[in-house]
Amino acid sequence: MAAKVGGTRKSGVVVTLAVTVGLLAAVALTVFGLGIADKAVAVFDSSSWVWSAKSGELGRINGRTAAVDTRHKIKDSQGHEVAITQNDRYLIVRDLTTGKVSSLDLTTLQVSAVTDTAPGTGVSIELNKDVAFVVDGAQGAVRQIDPLTLTPVGQPLRFPPGLRSGGFDDEGRLWLAVPSEGTVVAVRSGVKGADATVAKTVPAAEPRHDIFLSVLEKGVAVLDQTAAALVTISGDVVRRIPLPLDKPAAMPEHTTGAEVPVTVSDDRHVYVVHQDKVRDFAVPDQGTALQPAVAWAGWFYVADTLGQRVYVIDGSGALVDRIKLDTGGGPVDLDVREGRLFINAPGGSGAQVVDDKHKATAVNKYPGQVTGGDPPPPVKKPEEKPPTPPTGPPSAPGAVTAVAGNTMATVNWTPAAENGLAITKYVVTGGPDPKPIEVGGSQRTVTVSGLTNGTPYTFQVNAVNAKGPGPKRAAPPVVPTRDVPDPPASVAAAANPDGTVKVTWPAANGQGHKIVKYSVTAVSAKGDVAAGDSANPELVIADKKLAYGTQYAFTVVAVNDLGAGSKPSPVSPSVTPFARPEAPKNLAAATVPGQAGAVTVTWGRPAENGRALEKYVVTANGKAQDVPAADTSVTLTGFGNGARVDVKATAVNAAGPGPVATATATTVSAPTMTVTGHSATVTEVSVDVNVGAGGGSPTCTLTVAGKTASAACSGAAKLTVGGLSPSTDYPFTVVATNVAGSSNQGTGNQKTNTVQGVAVCKNNMSSSDPAQHTWCDNPANAMAVRSGTSLSSGKVGSGRASNGSTYDAICITNGQSIEPYVYNQPKNASTVWVRINFEGSQGYTPFAWFNLNGYDINSTGPLPGC
Repeated sequence: MAAKVGGTRKSGVVVTLAVTVGLLAAVALTVFGLGIADKAVAVFDSSSWVWSAKSGELGRINGRTAAVDTRHKIKDSQGHEVAITQNDRYLIVRDLTTGKVSSLDLTTLQVSAVTDTAPGTGVSIELNKDVAFVVDGAQGAVRQIDPLTLTPVGQPLRFPPGLRSGGFDDEGRLWLAVPSEGTVVAVRSGVKGADATVAKTVPAAEPRHDIFLSVLEKGVAVLDQTAAALVTISGDVVRRIPLPLDKPAAMPEHTTGAEVPVTVSDDRHVYVVHQDKVRDFAVPDQGTALQPAVAWAGWFYVADTLGQRVYVIDGSGALVDRIKLDTGGGPVDLDVREGRLFINAPGGSGAQVVDDKHKATAVNKYPGQVTGGDPPPPVKKPEEKPPTPPTGPPSAPGAVTAVAGNTMATVNWTPAAENGLAITKYVVTGGPDPKPIEVGGSQRTVTVSGLTNGTPYTFQVNAVNAKGPGPKRAAPPVVPTRDVPDPPASVAAAANPDGTVKVTWPAANGQGHKIVKYSVTAVSAKGDVAAGDSANPELVIADKKLAYGTQYAFTVVAVNDLGAGSKPSPVSPSVTPFARPEAPKNLAAATVPGQAGAVTVTWGRPAENGRALEKYVVTANGKAQDVPAADTSVTLTGFGNGARVDVKATAVNAAGPGPVATATATTVSAPTMTVTGHSATVTEVSVDVNVGAGGGSPTCTLTVAGKTASAACSGAAKLTVGGLSPSTDYPFTVVATNVAGSSNQGTGNQKTNTVQGVAVCKNNMSSSDPAQHTWCDNPANAMAVRSGTSLSSGKVGSGRASNGSTYDAICITNGQSIEPYVYNQPKNASTVWVRINFEGSQGYTPFAWFNLNGYDINSTGPLPGC
C-alpha cells in the first residue's frame, strides 16, 4: 500500500477525532480563556514546528538561521508518535498513542483548547488559512472546525466509509478520495458559519481501486495503484498517464512544482510525471526503506529510513549528495513550506533545512540555551539483517464467500499469502461482464451489480503481485433474488482488552424468510475487510484480525434462507482495537560499577498494541517497582554485595500487563588482588598486581615510606611511588578498593637502586707551593663525614672518607658552604651535602669532595632531597 509523508502544510498522519458523534461538542473540549477567534498571529517567516519523540517536545525551526528558537514540552508524550498540523497562524498537535489533541495559540505559545480522542490512526485534520477540517475516514464524514477552539462549524458532509484525505491546494479546495466509488472530491469551506459544500466530483478510477492523493498547487494527483496509472486533475483538465508499476508505489501528500514524483521503494525507482510525459531515475545503494520522493525547487529529495540518509537528486536524475541523518530507525518528515524544505526525523536527532539553492544546513534540535526536554542518551541497537524471503506469485485467497442480493452480490475473501512481494490487486471474475473486476490490494470485499435474479453465479478471486497472478479460489454459487431481508437498523461495536472487537446489532426483519446469518464488514481508511459471519446478532472478531491502533467502523448484511443478502446496515461508531503490550525489547540487567548493592536495567519500548503505555513494572528478586512509561531504564538498589539479582519486566497499558521479559545481573563484590612482582629504579618502587574487579571500578593504592600512589586498576596493573632515596630497602603495602570494599593487603620489601660516588681530595703536586703537595694528607682537611651538615657537627665513625673510595649515596641537603680549592678540579664551591652509607652507619659529606659516578662533576644526578 502506498504511504504518504511530508507535505507543504503538515507532517505525518493526523488526529483521530470522532467528530460526527459529538466528540467536538463543547462538553468534550477544554478551551483556555480565548476572547476572540482570531487571537493567533503569524509565526516567524520561514519557520516550521517539528516533533522530537525521544525528548517529547515540539521545536520551532527558524528556516533562515537553521536554528531552534523555541522548544515546547508535550506532557506525557515522550516516545510517542505525534502528528503536527500547521500553517502560519495555527498549530494543532495530536498524540496518536493517547489520542490527546491540543491546539496551540501561537500568540502566547500556550494551549488554547484540548480534547481527548480515541487513540490510533484513521482521522486527519487539514488546515488552510483560518479554516480547518476533520476528516473521519472510517465514518466517511468531513466536518469544518475552528482551528483555535476545535469547535464545529456548520453541518458535516457525508461520504461512503473508507474516505481518504489529501489536503488543501493553493486555491483553498480540500481534496478527498472515495475509493469505494473511484472518485475524487473537492470541498469548499463554509463562510461565517455556513455549511461546507462539495465543489467538484471527478471519476478517477474504477470502484474499490487503491487510490492515493498528492495535492498539487492547483489541483490533485491521483495514484491508481490497482491500474498502474497516475491521474492529474487541474481545473477541467483530467489526464490519465499509465505507469510501469508492478509493485506498491507512493507519493508525498503535497507536490510543489509541475512534476509529480511516484516512488517504488522495492525497486528504488522514481517515476516523474510532467503533464503526459514520464521519465524515471534510480535511487543509488540498496534496501527497500525509501519514502516517497519530494520535489523541491526542481530537484528531488528521497529519504531512506534504514540507510539514515536523504538522497539529493537533480532534475536530470543524477545524484548530487547524500545528507546523513540520525533517523532513530523511524520515518523522516520532508515538509516544504515558507520557501524552505524542512527535514526532520521525529525518532532521531537529525534535522536539516534546505533553501531554494539546495544548500542544506544541519539543525541542532536540542540547543542548551533554549529550554526544553533533552533526550535520553542514545541506546545502540543491535544490527539486524532479516533474511531475504523467497518470492513468487501470491497464493489463492484463504476463503472466498458470496452473498446474493436483489440483482447484486457481495463477494468477500480473506487475504492471500504474499510470497515475498506485496499484493497490488485482487481480480474478481464470474459476473455478467466478461471483463474482470479489479480492486486494490487492501480490499477484501466487492459488490457486483447488474445481475439477473434467478440466475446462479459463481465468483472467483485471485491475487496479483509483481511475479504475476496467483491461483483462483471460487465461492459457492449464489442466486440473486428480490426476496431480500431488511438490513439491521443500527450497529454498535466495542473494543475489548484481549484484542477482540465485539460487534452487535438488533435482529433484522427477514420479510417472511428466516435470517440464517449476518455478514460483518470492517471499514477503515485503509480499506474494507470481511470481518466474519454469525448466526446470531453479534460477532466477536478474533484478536489480530484487525490492526491495533487503527480505527474501524462496521456494517452488517443480513442473509436469509434463500442465500439473499440485505443492503449494508448504517455504519457503526468507530472503535480502535487494542490488546496488552508486547514484552519490553532487549531487556538487559547490568552491574552498576560505582554503586554498591545496585543493578541497572535497560530495555527498548515494546509495541503498545493500540493503547498508550501507562507504566512498566520491574521486579527484582521478588520486589516490584513501577517505572514511568516515558523511561526505558531504572537503577535498582538495596541488594547485598556480590548478590545475584533476577529481573522481570513487563509493560502495562489499558488492557493490562503484557508478557514478561527476564534478565539477570550481579551486584558489585569486593575486589581480589594478587601481587605478581615488584621492581625499583634509583628513586622509585613499582609493584605489579592482578586485580579481579568484582564488577566494580576498583582503585589500587601503593604505600611506600608514607608516600602513596593510586590508580584505577582492573586485571594487570602497575603502581609506582617516586621521590624515594636510592640504595634504600623499603617495605610496601598495596590494596584494591571499590564501592563494595577492599581486597586483601599485599606486602613486601623492595630496595631502590644504588647511586654511588667517590670521595676526592687530590694534592696539587704541580704547584710551586709545597703546602699544596701535602694538603689532602691532613686529616683535618677535606672529605669530612659528619652527623650534620657543617664541619662543626659530630664525627661519624672515623670522621673522614678516604680519597678514591666509593660510597653509596642516599640523598642531598643544604648546609655549610665548602670550597674545594684546587683539590677536586673542576668542582665548584657548594652548600650541598650528600648523605652516604659510611662505616656501617650514615653521615653527611660535602658535595665539594664527593663526585657521583656517571654524572657531571657538578651534578647531583638523581639524588632526592633528604
